[in-house]
Amino acid sequence: MTALRQRFLFRHRDFGLFWLGMLLVNVAVQIEAVSIGWQIYGLARLDRSVEQSAFMVGMVGLVQFLPLFALTLFAGILADRMNRKTIVVAALAVEVVCVLGLVGVALEGEARFTHIFLIAAFFGAARAFLSPAASALTPMLVPKSDMPQAISLKSLSWQGAVIIGPWIGGLLCAVSVASAYAVASILYAAGGATILLLRGNTTPQTQPGSRWQQLREGLTYTWQNKIVFGAISLDLFAVLLGGATALLPAFASDILKVGPEGFGILRSGPAIGAAIVALILSRWPLKTRAGPRMFLAVGAFGLATIVFGLSQNMWLSVAALAVLGGADMISVYVRQTLVQIVTPDHMRGRVSSVSGLFISGSNELGEFESGVVARLIGPVGAAVFGGVGTLFVTAGWYKMFPALAQADRLDGSDQTEQTIAPQSLSAPASPVS
Repeated sequence: MTALRQRFLFRHRDFGLFWLGMLLVNVAVQIEAVSIGWQIYGLARLDRSVEQSAFMVGMVGLVQFLPLFALTLFAGILADRMNRKTIVVAALAVEVVCVLGLVGVALEGEARFTHIFLIAAFFGAARAFLSPAASALTPMLVPKSDMPQAISLKSLSWQGAVIIGPWIGGLLCAVSVASAYAVASILYAAGGATILLLRGNTTPQTQPGSRWQQLREGLTYTWQNKIVFGAISLDLFAVLLGGATALLPAFASDILKVGPEGFGILRSGPAIGAAIVALILSRWPLKTRAGPRMFLAVGAFGLATIVFGLSQNMWLSVAALAVLGGADMISVYVRQTLVQIVTPDHMRGRVSSVSGLFISGSNELGEFESGVVARLIGPVGAAVFGGVGTLFVTAGWYKMFPALAQADRLDGSDQTEQTIAPQSLSAPASPVS
């Protein structure tokens, strides 16, 4: 980490602690995700075909998404009414219990799909509360002028975790899945303990109105601000179609034949590219031509997905995944900066919950979609289909959301706010999210 980023983290003590805590949590998330995918695929391959086994891995995404879908909007309201730090720590405590449950399942003589799926559903429920509270917490820890750099550093934390987490998870899975889950539980607990050290006020100013009224305000704002809605929906459908995460166990085991160690490297591939882009953005934040660059990045994401699907070489596959991850990082950066800078603090929980619902839809449902398509046309066909679909989505959204395509500045200045919240929007004059 450069001296510039170190000074930033030390200058904002609470943000530095939050950054470190979430780094530990994100590494745990990646180890857990790799371990569940590898365990499910291995169990399925005992008596199922490659296509059927890939479908079973995709089912993990579905069982995580359903409780998350049911609870996320309520969790967003809670994040605007309660201490956000408390919500984050409580959600992490639930995840520690869940991953310890997975340790027990892995140590059983005969692990069962139903046990793993049930625990995965509880993970989804915990993350429904964790995501909006953690996203809304960040702007309370740094001034608005520092938000673009804080977001890039937060993204760098995530991408760094996605690089080392799957690699560690793959190595641990080669020893035993139980050991991988045990390490994840320790990291979850350490991350929660670090976040408990935050000193600043993390309770938003409660606004009048019932929970239903506040929920409606959040949904109304997201719908009426077409740049925000266009950005999060573009990410939703691009990753929903183009996400190849659920296919990686099948590629590692039966197509590239690289085993659990290679699986960990493949899982780290997208994060390698994303981390490089995040480092660049933390040093040189994106300030102009945000919209056009976002669309180019999503198009590159689709092309890289196609290359990955057709590749028969391990290192070409890793390179394609790295390009895919770097392109996705640009999309994530633009979307998160738009949402956090424009939204008033007392409404960030609700807007973050809507954004989080879209993100979860793209990730967890994307895994399910990939599993279903792989069941029909195989893993290679599913990856190529997803990449082509992403290109069509990019072209369609470019025409449907011209304001997003023309969005320029992204630095928190007055000009940015005028660009992304034009007077033509029919959102209420009072601050809503």
